[in-house]
Amino acid sequence: MDQEQLEMYEYARKRLRQKKRLYFHFVFFFVGSLFLFIINKWIGVNKEANWYIWLVTIWFFLFVLHFIKVFITDSFMNKKWQQEQINRLMTMQEKKLEQLKNEIENKKP
Repeated sequence: MDQEQLEMYEYARKRLRQKKRLYFHFVFFFVGSLFLFIINKWIGVNKEANWYIWLVTIWFFLFVLHFIKVFITDSFMNKKWQQEQINRLMTMQEKKLEQLKNEIENKKP
């Protein structure tokens, strides 16, 4: 396996691990929400207070953030994008250095 194939394999493995963790988070969220509902309805002291709704809402918000990270942010800000950004910034730095060198040379009598 050459270097490029190895990088592609590692990236695919990393993405698979991210998706697997997201799916596990969803299942855990679903089961945990049911558990909180059951605790509130049958075991809860104050049956009128829906405290579990706040917990589930916060947990859902965290799940949405996790979903955005896996399927939106990491899907287009991958290794290729990072390398392009590094190359772009290096090119800008090189141009700036070249410009400064030209300015210094033009100022010498």
